Amino acid sequence: MSDTHDRGAFRAEIPLDAVEDALRSVERIARGEPDPEPAVQLEVDGAVAEPGAEPGEVERLRMELELSQAKGREVMEKLRAEHERTLRAAADLENVKKRAAREREEIQRFGIEKVLRDLLPAVDGLDRALASAPAGDALADGVRLVRASLEQALGRHGVTAFSAMGERFDPALHEALLQVPTAAEPPGTVVLEHARGFKLHERLLRPAMVGVATAAPAPDGGAHEG
Repeated sequence: MSDTHDRGAFRAEIPLDAVEDALRSVERIARGEPDPEPAVQLEVDGAVAEPGAEPGEVERLRMELELSQAKGREVMEKLRAEHERTLRAAADLENVKKRAAREREEIQRFGIEKVLRDLLPAVDGLDRALASAPAGDALADGVRLVRASLEQALGRHGVTAFSAMGERFDPALHEALLQVPTAAEPPGTVVLEHARGFKLHERLLRPAMVGVATAAPAPDGGAHEG
């Protein structure tokens, strides 16, 4: 009888802890509590390996992550360098625009400087004609009108005349043609003016041609009587 029972029975040796785990699981299910299965994950520098992954697979994922991070850093460096080059190019372009604008303005203001300088001897001739004309000369009035008209035309292009008479000699504005010994004015004073000076806007177009006072020689005392 016992032999018949042994031949029809299934026997298996189950560890005690496994039985206890199974009983606890049944009790949780009976109470309506979830019975989650523990998930084993391996995390390598932010990359998660599947449960049960082989050590070689984890190492491969780690190497792929490091390679991806290295490429990301390389791309960021390239983007940063390209951004800096773009900023420098934009700054260079802005400087070129400003320089071109200054040059254009310079040409507009001073481009006719040579032509205007060639007209100044005509103004000098009119000045000398008026200086030598007798008082009340009707012709001098006509010359004076011509000079005024010419100076107005020059003024429309930024030309202004200035006189140096009575001024302290300034080599930046005056050109000394001769020295005039005199006691009437302090040495270094402009006492003669051969031609007026002219400016084009704020730039000197031509200096005034002048004579400058120097100290008068001491008077000769003569010979002593014996």
